[in-house]
Amino acid sequence: MVTPPHPKFIQIETNILCNASCPFCPQHKVERRPKIMEDAVWHKIIDETRGLGVTYRPFLINEPLTDKRLGEILRYIRLDDTAKIELNTNGGLMTRAKALDILGAGIEVIRFSIDGFSADSFAKSRIGLDYEETVKRTLGFIELSGQRDGAGRIEVRMIETEFTRHEIEPFLTFWREAGAEPVITTLYHWPWEPGVSGINRPCLKILEEMFIYVNGQVTLCCWDTLERAVIGDITREHTLEVWNGETNARFRRLLSEGRRDRILLCSRCDAYKDHVFEKSSSSLSQ
Repeated sequence: MVTPPHPKFIQIETNILCNASCPFCPQHKVERRPKIMEDAVWHKIIDETRGLGVTYRPFLINEPLTDKRLGEILRYIRLDDTAKIELNTNGGLMTRAKALDILGAGIEVIRFSIDGFSADSFAKSRIGLDYEETVKRTLGFIELSGQRDGAGRIEVRMIETEFTRHEIEPFLTFWREAGAEPVITTLYHWPWEPGVSGINRPCLKILEEMFIYVNGQVTLCCWDTLERAVIGDITREHTLEVWNGETNARFRRLLSEGRRDRILLCSRCDAYKDHVFEKSSSSLSQ
């Protein structure tokens, strides 16, 4: 498999905070320190990848709106005319001031995760958040975006579960009429969570994406919550040296061959188990 010279997407865990406690998310198990990424670290990542057309995602296993520096981070990214920005949020902290900060910087994609079309179903998935308030804040962002043309695409996502399946059609209709792009997703399995067994298949996650923890360490995959597949350290290495380094190359080779059993993290992961892969002698294609 041929490795591109730089990542197309870089996710930066600017902190490890979240305002919700969702039963399907292992965020509460994360014990990395510091809780907030030092300014010098995220500056360094962005500086070392300027001019490459990278799409930055300033979040990982955290809620990006918990970071008071978010507007500052977005504006710093925007100093690069080739850069793009994507955000995922649960919407619970989307105040008008934060919305204006985000829209002022400009953003290509923002995804709101609202798992339910009723307070009852929402409460089963998004513990700690208020359904009515979250919907109100999301609608407020959509309205402001329409006034200021500050977001390229606004998605509102719902995970299909036994609690939400009967609400899919009204969910799609409501958010489409509100001016967003509604998306129904499936619940993925985090590696090493109870009941998850490994499969020996290739993986698409490692082809174009780079994932950086709050402490500056780089992991192979965004689903690596407990640092089982660290491939480098931004505080000691150049960002592109990590991307093109031997550790990352070795993991990529193994995954292109479907040898998940040779990587601790991936040995208990079933991602892309239903994907149809075609493999040639030199590359992995979709």
